[in-house]
Amino acid sequence: MDTEAVRSFVRAAELGQLQHAADELGVTQQAVSKRIAALERELDVRLFTRTARGVELTLDGQAFLPHARSVVTGVDRAVAAIRPGSRALRIDVLGLRSAQAVVLHDYWRSHPGTDLDVVTLRVNDPRAVVAAVQAGDIDASFRSVTDPATLPRDVRMIHAFDSPLELLVGPRHPLASARTLTPSQLRQHRIWVPGIAPGSEWADFYDQLATDFDLRVDAAGPNFGNEVLLDILADSADVATLVGSRDRYIWPTNHDLRRIPIVNPTLAYPLSLVLPRANPHPGLRAVIDHFASLAPLPPTTWRPSWAPPRETTERPRR
Repeated sequence: MDTEAVRSFVRAAELGQLQHAADELGVTQQAVSKRIAALERELDVRLFTRTARGVELTLDGQAFLPHARSVVTGVDRAVAAIRPGSRALRIDVLGLRSAQAVVLHDYWRSHPGTDLDVVTLRVNDPRAVVAAVQAGDIDASFRSVTDPATLPRDVRMIHAFDSPLELLVGPRHPLASARTLTPSQLRQHRIWVPGIAPGSEWADFYDQLATDFDLRVDAAGPNFGNEVLLDILADSADVATLVGSRDRYIWPTNHDLRRIPIVNPTLAYPLSLVLPRANPHPGLRAVIDHFASLAPLPPTTWRPSWAPPRETTERPRR
Protein backbone atom coordinates (compact mmCIF):
# COMPACT_ATOMS: atom_id res chain seq x y z
CA MET A 1 0.00 0.00 0.00
CA ASP A 2 1.30 3.44 -0.94
CA THR A 3 1.83 5.25 2.36
CA GLU A 4 1.81 8.64 0.66
CA ALA A 5 -1.66 7.82 -0.69
CA VAL A 6 -2.72 6.97 2.85
CA ARG A 7 -1.24 10.26 4.07
CA SER A 8 -3.13 12.15 1.35
CA PHE A 9 -6.36 10.44 2.38
CA VAL A 10 -5.84 11.36 6.05
CA ARG A 11 -5.14 15.03 5.35
CA ALA A 12 -8.07 15.30 2.92
CA ALA A 13 -10.36 13.72 5.52
CA GLU A 14 -9.16 16.10 8.22
CA LEU A 15 -9.23 19.25 6.08
CA GLY A 16 -12.34 18.43 4.03
CA GLN A 17 -10.88 19.65 0.72
CA LEU A 18 -8.43 18.08 -1.70
CA GLN A 19 -6.85 21.46 -2.50
CA HIS A 20 -6.12 22.18 1.16
CA ALA A 21 -4.57 18.73 1.55
CA ALA A 22 -2.49 19.31 -1.60
CA ASP A 23 -1.27 22.69 -0.33
CA GLU A 24 -0.18 21.18 2.96
CA LEU A 25 1.54 18.21 1.32
CA GLY A 26 3.27 20.38 -1.28
CA VAL A 27 1.76 18.67 -4.32
CA THR A 28 -0.99 19.46 -6.82
CA GLN A 29 -4.67 18.78 -6.26
CA GLN A 30 -4.55 16.40 -9.22
CA ALA A 31 -1.78 14.39 -7.51
CA VAL A 32 -3.84 14.06 -4.31
CA SER A 33 -6.92 13.05 -6.31
CA LYS A 34 -4.95 10.38 -8.19
CA ARG A 35 -3.46 9.00 -4.98
CA ILE A 36 -6.87 8.68 -3.33
CA ALA A 37 -8.38 7.13 -6.45
CA ALA A 38 -5.60 4.53 -6.53
CA LEU A 39 -6.17 3.81 -2.84
CA GLU A 40 -9.90 3.35 -3.44
CA ARG A 41 -9.16 0.91 -6.25
CA GLU A 42 -6.76 -1.07 -4.05
CA LEU A 43 -9.29 -1.23 -1.21
CA ASP A 44 -12.22 -1.71 -3.59
CA VAL A 45 -14.35 0.83 -1.69
CA ARG A 46 -15.26 4.51 -2.00
CA LEU A 47 -13.62 6.56 0.74
CA PHE A 48 -15.11 9.95 -0.12
CA THR A 49 -18.19 11.48 -1.63
CA ARG A 50 -17.66 14.78 -3.46
CA THR A 51 -19.81 17.75 -2.41
CA ALA A 52 -19.97 21.40 -3.38
CA ARG A 53 -17.91 22.23 -0.28
CA GLY A 54 -15.26 19.58 -0.77
CA VAL A 55 -15.18 15.94 0.26
CA GLU A 56 -16.95 13.94 2.96
CA LEU A 57 -16.08 10.50 4.27
CA THR A 58 -18.24 7.55 3.35
CA LEU A 59 -18.99 4.93 6.00
CA ASP A 60 -16.05 2.91 4.68
CA GLY A 61 -13.89 6.03 4.83
CA GLN A 62 -14.90 6.64 8.45
CA ALA A 63 -13.98 3.06 9.33
CA PHE A 64 -10.63 3.33 7.54
CA LEU A 65 -9.57 6.74 8.95
CA PRO A 66 -8.30 5.74 12.45
CA HIS A 67 -6.26 2.88 10.98
CA ALA A 68 -4.91 5.15 8.27
CA ARG A 69 -3.80 7.64 10.93
CA SER A 70 -1.95 4.82 12.70
CA VAL A 71 -0.18 3.93 9.45
CA VAL A 72 0.96 7.53 8.92
CA THR A 73 2.10 7.86 12.55
CA GLY A 74 4.03 4.59 12.32
CA VAL A 75 5.81 5.67 9.16
CA ASP A 76 6.73 9.04 10.67
CA ARG A 77 8.12 7.37 13.80
CA ALA A 78 10.09 4.86 11.74
CA VAL A 79 11.73 7.64 9.73
CA ALA A 80 12.38 9.75 12.84
CA ALA A 81 14.05 6.79 14.60
CA ILE A 82 16.85 6.69 12.03
CA ARG A 83 17.15 10.39 11.27
CA PRO A 84 19.31 12.12 13.93
CA GLY A 85 18.06 15.50 14.99
CA SER A 86 14.71 15.10 13.30
CA ARG A 87 12.81 15.45 16.57
CA ALA A 88 13.40 16.32 20.21
CA LEU A 89 14.59 13.68 22.65
CA ARG A 90 11.55 13.07 24.88
CA ILE A 91 12.25 11.67 28.36
CA ASP A 92 9.69 10.99 31.10
CA VAL A 93 10.57 11.90 34.70
CA LEU A 94 8.64 11.32 37.91
CA GLY A 95 8.51 15.03 38.70
CA LEU A 96 10.09 18.26 37.55
CA ARG A 97 11.73 18.75 40.97
CA SER A 98 13.01 15.17 41.10
CA ALA A 99 16.64 14.08 40.92
CA GLN A 100 16.05 12.85 37.37
CA ALA A 101 14.91 16.29 36.21
CA VAL A 102 17.77 17.97 38.07
CA VAL A 103 20.39 15.73 36.42
CA LEU A 104 18.79 16.23 33.01
CA HIS A 105 18.85 19.98 33.55
CA ASP A 106 22.54 19.80 34.44
CA TYR A 107 23.13 17.87 31.21
CA TRP A 108 21.16 20.39 29.16
CA ARG A 109 23.09 23.33 30.69
CA SER A 110 26.34 21.73 29.57
CA HIS A 111 24.84 20.88 26.15
CA PRO A 112 22.54 23.88 25.49
CA GLY A 113 22.03 22.95 21.84
CA THR A 114 20.29 19.69 22.77
CA ASP A 115 16.68 19.48 21.63
CA LEU A 116 15.26 17.97 24.82
CA ASP A 117 11.63 17.53 25.84
CA VAL A 118 11.15 16.60 29.51
CA VAL A 119 7.67 15.27 30.29
CA THR A 120 5.82 13.70 33.23
CA LEU A 121 3.40 10.91 32.34
CA ARG A 122 1.81 10.99 35.82
CA VAL A 123 1.14 7.26 35.89
CA ASN A 124 2.08 4.86 38.68
CA ASP A 125 1.80 1.58 36.81
CA PRO A 126 5.15 0.72 35.17
CA ARG A 127 3.29 -1.23 32.49
CA ALA A 128 1.76 2.02 31.23
CA VAL A 129 5.24 3.55 30.96
CA VAL A 130 6.57 0.54 29.08
CA ALA A 131 3.62 0.79 26.69
CA ALA A 132 4.41 4.47 26.06
CA VAL A 133 8.01 3.56 25.21
CA GLN A 134 6.83 0.79 22.89
CA ALA A 135 4.40 3.14 21.15
CA GLY A 136 7.07 5.79 20.63
CA ASP A 137 5.20 8.38 22.70
CA ILE A 138 8.39 8.83 24.72
CA ASP A 139 11.99 7.85 23.95
CA ALA A 140 12.87 6.82 27.50
CA SER A 141 11.52 6.93 31.02
CA PHE A 142 13.14 7.14 34.43
CA ARG A 143 11.25 4.17 35.85
CA SER A 144 12.16 0.80 37.29
CA VAL A 145 10.36 -2.43 36.57
CA THR A 146 11.03 -4.38 39.75
CA ASP A 147 10.57 -7.70 37.95
CA PRO A 148 12.68 -7.32 34.78
CA ALA A 149 11.41 -10.70 33.52
CA THR A 150 8.09 -8.99 32.76
CA LEU A 151 9.67 -6.53 30.30
CA PRO A 152 8.67 -7.08 26.66
CA ARG A 153 11.49 -8.20 24.37
CA ASP A 154 11.58 -4.91 22.51
CA VAL A 155 12.16 -2.85 25.68
CA ARG A 156 15.10 -2.90 28.07
CA MET A 157 16.03 -1.29 31.36
CA ILE A 158 19.46 0.00 32.31
CA HIS A 159 20.88 1.55 35.45
CA ALA A 160 21.02 5.35 35.23
CA PHE A 161 22.31 6.54 38.60
CA ASP A 162 21.65 6.15 42.32
CA SER A 163 20.01 8.84 44.41
CA PRO A 164 21.27 8.86 48.04
CA LEU A 165 18.57 9.51 50.62
CA GLU A 166 18.46 12.22 53.26
CA LEU A 167 16.16 12.63 56.25
CA LEU A 168 14.12 15.83 56.09
CA VAL A 169 12.91 17.15 59.46
CA GLY A 170 11.72 20.33 61.14
CA PRO A 171 13.67 22.20 63.85
CA ARG A 172 11.70 20.57 66.72
CA HIS A 173 12.41 17.00 65.68
CA PRO A 174 14.74 15.02 68.02
CA LEU A 175 17.14 14.32 65.15
CA ALA A 176 17.25 17.90 63.84
CA SER A 177 20.71 18.66 65.24
CA ALA A 178 22.45 15.64 63.70
CA ARG A 179 25.02 16.21 60.98
CA THR A 180 24.63 12.67 59.66
CA LEU A 181 22.49 9.70 60.63
CA THR A 182 22.80 5.94 60.36
CA PRO A 183 19.81 3.76 59.45
CA SER A 184 19.75 2.34 62.98
CA GLN A 185 19.21 5.86 64.38
CA LEU A 186 16.02 6.14 62.33
CA ARG A 187 14.33 3.22 64.07
CA GLN A 188 11.29 4.06 66.16
CA HIS A 189 10.94 7.42 64.39
CA ARG A 190 7.93 7.98 62.15
CA ILE A 191 8.99 8.40 58.52
CA TRP A 192 5.97 9.73 56.68
CA VAL A 193 5.79 9.17 52.92
CA PRO A 194 2.18 9.90 51.96
CA GLY A 195 0.64 8.68 48.75
CA ILE A 196 2.74 5.57 48.09
CA ALA A 197 0.86 3.99 45.19
CA PRO A 198 0.32 0.21 45.49
CA GLY A 199 2.15 -1.67 42.76
CA SER A 200 4.55 1.19 42.04
CA GLU A 201 8.31 0.86 42.12
CA TRP A 202 8.51 3.18 45.14
CA ALA A 203 6.06 0.97 47.03
CA ASP A 204 8.45 -1.94 46.49
CA PHE A 205 11.39 0.26 47.46
CA TYR A 206 9.94 1.41 50.77
CA ASP A 207 8.67 -2.08 51.64
CA GLN A 208 12.15 -3.52 51.29
CA LEU A 209 13.81 -0.55 53.01
CA ALA A 210 11.50 -0.85 56.02
CA THR A 211 12.05 -4.61 56.21
CA ASP A 212 15.84 -4.54 55.86
CA PHE A 213 16.39 -1.80 58.46
CA ASP A 214 13.35 -2.23 60.70
CA LEU A 215 12.09 1.26 59.90
CA ARG A 216 8.66 2.72 60.52
CA VAL A 217 7.58 3.98 57.09
CA ASP A 218 4.06 5.42 57.25
CA ALA A 219 2.17 5.88 53.98
CA ALA A 220 -1.12 6.86 55.62
CA GLY A 221 -3.19 9.73 54.28
CA PRO A 222 -3.57 11.33 50.86
CA ASN A 223 -0.71 13.16 49.19
CA PHE A 224 -1.61 16.87 49.10
CA GLY A 225 1.72 17.82 47.54
CA ASN A 226 5.15 18.90 48.69
CA GLU A 227 4.07 22.28 50.05
CA VAL A 228 1.64 20.72 52.53
CA LEU A 229 4.20 18.07 53.51
CA LEU A 230 6.85 20.74 54.18
CA ASP A 231 4.40 22.77 56.28
CA ILE A 232 3.64 19.71 58.42
CA LEU A 233 7.32 18.90 58.90
CA ALA A 234 8.07 22.47 59.98
CA ASP A 235 5.44 22.29 62.74
CA SER A 236 6.04 18.71 63.88
CA ALA A 237 8.24 17.32 66.65
CA ASP A 238 7.88 13.70 65.54
CA VAL A 239 7.34 13.52 61.77
CA ALA A 240 10.16 13.11 59.25
CA THR A 241 10.35 12.10 55.61
CA LEU A 242 12.96 10.81 53.17
CA VAL A 243 14.11 12.78 50.13
CA GLY A 244 16.76 12.30 47.48
CA SER A 245 19.89 14.39 47.87
CA ARG A 246 19.40 15.87 44.39
CA ASP A 247 15.63 16.40 44.74
CA ARG A 248 14.79 20.11 44.63
CA TYR A 249 12.67 21.34 47.54
CA ILE A 250 11.99 24.99 48.34
CA TRP A 251 10.44 26.17 51.60
CA PRO A 252 10.02 29.47 53.48
CA THR A 253 13.05 30.52 55.54
CA ASN A 254 11.09 30.35 58.80
CA HIS A 255 10.42 26.63 58.25
CA ASP A 256 14.09 26.00 59.15
CA LEU A 257 13.95 22.45 57.76
CA ARG A 258 17.05 20.25 57.92
CA ARG A 259 18.33 17.79 55.29
CA ILE A 260 20.47 15.19 57.00
CA PRO A 261 22.54 12.66 55.00
CA ILE A 262 22.17 8.98 55.89
CA VAL A 263 25.45 7.04 56.10
CA ASN A 264 26.94 3.70 57.17
CA PRO A 265 25.44 2.55 54.93
CA THR A 266 24.25 5.16 52.48
CA LEU A 267 20.69 4.40 51.42
CA ALA A 268 20.11 4.89 47.71
CA TYR A 269 17.08 4.92 45.46
CA PRO A 270 18.15 3.30 42.17
CA LEU A 271 17.08 5.24 39.11
CA SER A 272 16.72 3.20 35.95
CA LEU A 273 16.05 4.16 32.37
CA VAL A 274 13.51 2.25 30.28
CA LEU A 275 14.14 2.55 26.54
CA PRO A 276 13.62 0.70 23.25
CA ARG A 277 15.98 -2.21 22.63
CA ALA A 278 16.30 -1.38 18.92
CA ASN A 279 16.75 2.02 17.26
CA PRO A 280 16.70 4.25 20.35
CA HIS A 281 16.81 7.99 19.85
CA PRO A 282 20.41 8.93 18.94
CA GLY A 283 20.41 11.67 21.58
CA LEU A 284 20.22 9.09 24.38
CA ARG A 285 23.87 8.12 24.03
CA ALA A 286 25.21 11.42 25.33
CA VAL A 287 22.68 11.54 28.17
CA ILE A 288 23.69 8.06 29.38
CA ASP A 289 27.36 9.05 29.14
CA HIS A 290 26.52 12.00 31.41
CA PHE A 291 25.11 9.63 34.05
CA ALA A 292 28.40 7.74 34.03
CA SER A 293 30.23 10.98 34.87
CA LEU A 294 28.34 11.44 38.17
CA ALA A 295 30.30 10.83 41.37
CA PRO A 296 29.94 7.20 42.49
CA LEU A 297 28.47 6.29 45.87
CA PRO A 298 30.37 4.21 48.46
CA PRO A 299 30.67 0.49 47.63
CA THR A 300 28.70 -0.35 50.79
CA THR A 301 25.66 1.64 49.63
CA TRP A 302 22.37 -0.15 50.23
CA ARG A 303 20.16 -0.64 47.18
CA PRO A 304 17.04 -2.81 46.90
CA SER A 305 17.49 -6.33 45.55
CA TRP A 306 15.70 -5.51 42.29
CA ALA A 307 17.99 -2.61 41.36
CA PRO A 308 19.75 -3.16 38.00
CA PRO A 309 23.50 -3.80 38.44
CA ARG A 310 25.56 -0.67 37.96
CA GLU A 311 27.78 -2.37 35.39
CA THR A 312 24.82 -2.71 33.01
CA THR A 313 24.95 1.01 32.29
CA GLU A 314 25.82 0.86 28.59
CA ARG A 315 25.31 2.86 25.48
CA PRO A 316 22.11 2.15 23.61
CA ARG A 317 22.67 0.26 20.37
CA ARG A 318 21.32 1.36 17.04
